[in-house]
Amino acid sequence: MDFSITAVELGKKIKAGEISVVEATTAYLDAMEAREKDINAFVTIDREGALARAEEVQKGIDEGKYTGPLAGVPVAIKDNMCVEGMLTTCSSKILSNFVPTYTATAVQKLIDAGAVIVGKANMDEFAMGSTTETSFYGETKNPWDLDRVPGGSSGGSAAAVAAEEVPFALGSDTGGSIRQPAGFCGVVGIKPTYGRVSRYGLIAYGSSLDQIGPLAKDVTDCATILEAICGKDDKDSTSVKEAGDDFTAALVDDVKGLKIGIPKDYLGEGLDPEVKESVLAAAKALEAKGAIVEEFDLSLVEYAIPAYYIIASAEASSNLERFDGVKYGYRTEEFSDLHNMYKKTRSEGFGPEVKRRIMLGSFVLSSGYFDAYYMKALRTKALIKKAFDKAFEKYDVILGPVAPTTALKLGESLSDPIKMYLGDIYTVSVNLAGLPGISLPCGYDKNGLPIGLQLLGKHFDEKTIIRAAYAFEQTSEYKRPAYAVERGE
Repeated sequence: MDFSITAVELGKKIKAGEISVVEATTAYLDAMEAREKDINAFVTIDREGALARAEEVQKGIDEGKYTGPLAGVPVAIKDNMCVEGMLTTCSSKILSNFVPTYTATAVQKLIDAGAVIVGKANMDEFAMGSTTETSFYGETKNPWDLDRVPGGSSGGSAAAVAAEEVPFALGSDTGGSIRQPAGFCGVVGIKPTYGRVSRYGLIAYGSSLDQIGPLAKDVTDCATILEAICGKDDKDSTSVKEAGDDFTAALVDDVKGLKIGIPKDYLGEGLDPEVKESVLAAAKALEAKGAIVEEFDLSLVEYAIPAYYIIASAEASSNLERFDGVKYGYRTEEFSDLHNMYKKTRSEGFGPEVKRRIMLGSFVLSSGYFDAYYMKALRTKALIKKAFDKAFEKYDVILGPVAPTTALKLGESLSDPIKMYLGDIYTVSVNLAGLPGISLPCGYDKNGLPIGLQLLGKHFDEKTIIRAAYAFEQTSEYKRPAYAVERGE
């Protein structure tokens, strides 16, 4: 089987009867088995369940029940989204035995579209990290270079797509957790507008920031998947019914007259020269197609990281207090009383990065520091949103890098958490403002590692960034991951 094909291309072959759903699912499960020893992109692989589901979907296709573009296509789900009857751990010891009794809405919509879930993708523990090294189940490796990180926290999802273990995956983005691993792994990822996709069944990290989105091989796949999972959900009061969700209609190679702004603040100190060169070359390519490109000042960029980590940690400390060893999940074996059980369960169940963020969150919410830190961060968040609103009065799209560098070596940022946090400089403000963003490859560095380009749009205007990304993709020669080529498959 040709693993280089996209999810939409595979869906067409299945519909045309060129390959059956069972054959496609078996081929990907075999590929996962062969490649997982190198990559470790999965926490759970459900071979038996996937093959049973593949037979059911094939029957549904034959009977005309499943007619959409994703019918019969295998998918990986990030391990912080509940799937009924399937182990869902958030890559944490504290949830290592948790099997949900319900399915997340976004995942259910894929099931309704006829997709076949093959497993749960590895991630940073509770989505806290930018490298997928904080997982209880071991680090995920970048298919382009096994000595490097795939990014995070949706690193398992991105690596699984890049290693051609699945045609597409779902991830979640709290401060760049879809876009940054997409950039590091040379795939495409969309972080939708906050509220575009239901968060019901997504185990919360930062409730005002989290958003589910797709990771796939190209812009067409991402637009198709987003179309399938978006929409209002009565189970999530923050989800919105918004017009303009026919994202595949935006797949046109036309950017004439599109106004693109590049923040000067994104091109300054700390940005790798090769990343800068590729990003500016991408802007030139769009300009050559008729877009109007100019640089501008986007204020408050330097305040995005502290504001984000204060708000996200505060929400995390509140969200994670439910993991106490009483209702579900891991419980310590030896304890003297209830408080001792709480303390020992959390000490043994949470990893160092999660503990760090819970402590930071509890500190900024404490009585003496609430105004000094948390309230100030919320005011900064409002100012950042205002700065973007002002920029979007003039521009249709904002263009910049996804991360200051290409994929880092394994272990580099674990020893220096601040360095890891600063790696999110170009992504976190998008979540603070609730905007949509897309990451796609725009070149390679001297080590042959992919460089990510980020395009940001106005609230609920995913179609414009999809159009710009699609137009750029038509000029670009980045194409497929190196994994299969390197190993002669």
